[in-house]
Amino acid sequence: MEKVKGIGGVFIYANDVKALADWYALHFGLTFQCYTPEKCYGLEFCYYDADNLSKKTHTVFSIMAAKTSLPAERREFMINYRVDDLEKFLAQLQSRGIAIEKREEYDYGLFAWIADPEGNRIELYQPLIEPTCQSS
Repeated sequence: MEKVKGIGGVFIYANDVKALADWYALHFGLTFQCYTPEKCYGLEFCYYDADNLSKKTHTVFSIMAAKTSLPAERREFMINYRVDDLEKFLAQLQSRGIAIEKREEYDYGLFAWIADPEGNRIELYQPLIEPTCQSS
């Protein structure tokens, strides 16, 4: 059976992306890269795969601009789950009646989106390249 291998990324949507990235930098000691000013700041947490200690892997942490203004009582976020074989995993989900919302392919990975029973969006990710993680 195909299974989730770990969390590929955590994405927080914010009204003031820079201020939130600055807050995490100040209080958590994180160093963000500015991918797109005022739209996206991110970093990678690097570690070795538990099943193969010679293989490096990572978890992305990004703060991204919300598409619409978020009220104080409601914030959005999405967890990205890493899988070994996205196509097999999606076939398994579809066979259980789970709809695939969207798929995208980039040079660094394959992505697909589904929703849980509460309507929370889930991103599935199959990496295609080894991460370029740097030591802190």
